[in-house]
Amino acid sequence: MEKTGSGIKYPKGIPYIIGNELAERFSYYGMRAILVVFMTQYLMSSGKPDPMNENEATTWYHLFSMVNYFTPVIGAFISDILWGKYKTIILLSVVYVLGHVALALDDSRTGLTIGLTLIAIGAGGIKPCVSAHVGDQFEEKNKILLEKIFGYFYFSINLGAAVSTLLIPVLLDKFGPHIAFGVPGLLMFLATVVFRMGRKVFIAIPPVGWTAYKKDLFSPKGKKAFLNLSIMYIFISIFWSLFDQTGSSWVLQAEKMDKTVNLGFIQFDLLASQIQAINPLLIMFFIPFCSYVLYPFIDKFFPLTSLRKISIGLFLAGFSFAILAVAETSIMAGGKPGIIWQFWAYVILTAAEVMVSITGLEFSYTQAPNSMKSFVMGIWLLSVSLGNGITALVNTLIVNPDGSYKLNGSEYFWFFAGLMFVTSMVFVVIAMRYKVESYIQTRESLSDPLLTEN
Repeated sequence: MEKTGSGIKYPKGIPYIIGNELAERFSYYGMRAILVVFMTQYLMSSGKPDPMNENEATTWYHLFSMVNYFTPVIGAFISDILWGKYKTIILLSVVYVLGHVALALDDSRTGLTIGLTLIAIGAGGIKPCVSAHVGDQFEEKNKILLEKIFGYFYFSINLGAAVSTLLIPVLLDKFGPHIAFGVPGLLMFLATVVFRMGRKVFIAIPPVGWTAYKKDLFSPKGKKAFLNLSIMYIFISIFWSLFDQTGSSWVLQAEKMDKTVNLGFIQFDLLASQIQAINPLLIMFFIPFCSYVLYPFIDKFFPLTSLRKISIGLFLAGFSFAILAVAETSIMAGGKPGIIWQFWAYVILTAAEVMVSITGLEFSYTQAPNSMKSFVMGIWLLSVSLGNGITALVNTLIVNPDGSYKLNGSEYFWFFAGLMFVTSMVFVVIAMRYKVESYIQTRESLSDPLLTEN
């Protein structure tokens, strides 16, 4: 990945970052794909089965996701103030690997708690650093490639997610949780090795220290970026509240559906947790389609700014849950609808993800002053944490004292669809008043002694 057709060079460190991200996301999404099934079917206690019920497993799943997307703020502070992005990624990756080891060795609630805690610290802590590290590789002469590289970056995420989401559920079904959690741990170790291989060619922005960091954070420019983006992220968090249910409520609904896929020339059955692979597979189609076909076409008639893309994506997410609500109505009536219902919901939600997540990631980087890149990436990811916290809270509040639920079946999906539509309309108003900035990382003081070590 050296040159484009115009002769503009890609930074030399990009292949190592992309390779690392592919393997790391394989490990994360593979583990996450089987988490709800593991908790409801494989969890043990003193050598005896101790499964959770659906509501408890959903709550655990979203509490883990909430913590996993809260720790990026801590990782960002450590990176920007103390260690720099490279050292932060390397050290927290070790913690990440240990989390996978705990899940692989101990199938009790203790192992689950330790494993998920370590993964949340490791995975969450490196998240803002990796995405900001991508942007740091660019400068004025090649910043035109920044949008494309975030697309490649997101493509690698979804390639890893697609393969692992298809493979790891099969390993769980055939060989049990020890192997199924062990393979993602091995891939995370590989991800760490690949990233370290690029240490001599990375452009690494060193930490600025607390004094300079505090000055920039509380400067008029820093406070403005933090305030503007934080307000916007509160609304985007509702999108994540819906999106991350593909690993919980969507899987639980899929268990009650006809999972036979008939393509005419071939027929096969899917596992409920494998349905999630539809999302990353579609992402790999939607990224080039949107970048090279859809966006340029719409731009001819309607200027498609970053905030307009995000607004459209929010509305689409609500429609995906409306489809699930209709399918759930059939299930409640005793029917067994085909998995095609979830396929079309995934098509719509994936289109929404491209417009919200990829666009939001690039937009967040450009809105951050240079010394706050990791911090703003952390705040972006905090919106995911808030979204999962909302889902966990809803799943806790809907339980009545007698064990019944305030939101039954389709009511649950209609609730989130309605919440998303209302949020989308308010977001449009906020976006219209947002004043866009543009900050690209400067090249002063780039040397990082850590990258000269063997």
